[in-house]
Amino acid sequence: MLNFIQGEWRPSTTTDFLPIRNPATGDTIGQTPISTLAELEQAVDAADAAFPAWRRVPVTDRVQFLFRLKTKLEDGLDDLARIITLECGKTLAESRGELRRAIENVEVACGAPILTQGYNSEDIASGIDEVMIRQPLGVCAIIAPFNFPAMIPFWFLPYAIAAGNTIVIKPSERVPMTMQKVFEMLAELELPPGVVNLINGGHDVVNAILDHPTIRAVSFVGSSAVARHVYARAAASGKRVQCQGGAKNPVIILPDADIASAAEIVAESAFGCAGQRCLAAAMAVTVGDAGAPFAEAIQAKAASRVTGDGLEAGVQMGPVISPESQARIEQLLERAIADGARPIVDGRRPAMPDRLRGNFIRPTVLSGLPIESEITRTEIFGPVLSLHEVDDISAAIALVNDGAYGNQASLFTTSGASARRFRYEAEVGNVGINVGVAAPMAFFPFSGARGSFFGDLHGQGRDAFEFFTQEKVVVERWPRAWSRTF
Repeated sequence: MLNFIQGEWRPSTTTDFLPIRNPATGDTIGQTPISTLAELEQAVDAADAAFPAWRRVPVTDRVQFLFRLKTKLEDGLDDLARIITLECGKTLAESRGELRRAIENVEVACGAPILTQGYNSEDIASGIDEVMIRQPLGVCAIIAPFNFPAMIPFWFLPYAIAAGNTIVIKPSERVPMTMQKVFEMLAELELPPGVVNLINGGHDVVNAILDHPTIRAVSFVGSSAVARHVYARAAASGKRVQCQGGAKNPVIILPDADIASAAEIVAESAFGCAGQRCLAAAMAVTVGDAGAPFAEAIQAKAASRVTGDGLEAGVQMGPVISPESQARIEQLLERAIADGARPIVDGRRPAMPDRLRGNFIRPTVLSGLPIESEITRTEIFGPVLSLHEVDDISAAIALVNDGAYGNQASLFTTSGASARRFRYEAEVGNVGINVGVAAPMAFFPFSGARGSFFGDLHGQGRDAFEFFTQEKVVVERWPRAWSRTF
């Protein structure tokens, strides 16, 4: 893997590398350089030097690069999807879906000429006008996670450069190949050198980004523990910060719901991408009589889901990202079972073909867990769903609001009144009604609340443009304006 700095590919001078492993086969498919802090400095310097000229490029010209990037992403979609599956483990269908979401963000960012407009008031006082304009911030940094190596950087990248900023991206050291390919496409656009920069690295590079005085804004997605660290450290150095954290997403099934449909949707939410997404269903909470039929239906869906190499036809779920993740999830499950949980579907250590020596856990469904247990309070980030029963919707909403996280909650019902109440009272950033993954379209913000988000402005859409611009208010008086002859 190479770094991309000042419009050119540069090998790192580091002697420290991490292997990139195919999560399905366990094979080493590359290595990530843990770049030096001097190389990060080069990337930041390049972005800083490019900023004055880039901000002066008319916004209508800046978005022309994005129109061309959209075409390149569409033309290269199948190749990119294969790379995502190779290094991340998800199915090809999931990888293609991720790329469609990335492209949607490019499309929305092409609306920068409208979405970065300010506003004005004439004659706020005699002969005085007032106008608000939006100006770019400068050098912005993006620190990306492993689970969506293409989509999540695009919550930020196209908006930042369309608004006139320059960027430095640090992809996850586990999955750098996807962003490497994206930057090959960016290089072909012939953007001015230094507008976009790619730096590979580990936690030392992250901390240096957070402390760097030239970097004006940081966008981060990852676990809540790391998000809290990133937010506090970057904010302490005066940066604008947005940090999307983890989740423990409940889905509520009312007795009037279509149980078969709900089970199918919840299974896709819980086990899609092997549960490694911040909108995955983690707790299924049934109300009243919905408990037994839903448990039976979700058991069948979980047990029948085909697990394997995401490159192979018919596979519905791939592995988790690493042996460490696999071990952590299995340890959580073992402790839960020791505490009395009953695995109605047990996906630990499945038998797999010899060629698949990767990090596999099949879909797992647990029942008999108290709400206050470790596994119901911990983000698992794996294909595990716990079942819980409550008496009424009030208790279900209380359960939603009692958790530490606030990323998503979903309700399955045929009652408009129940849906409206849930939408109103659930203290989360994204609400699904008969939807298992309430992923906002690119023209809406990817919201989050409480322990799932640190900051005020989110990724995507108008929020992204507001984050990547500074409001400037100009108050003008022209005292002789009315006395002149035109």
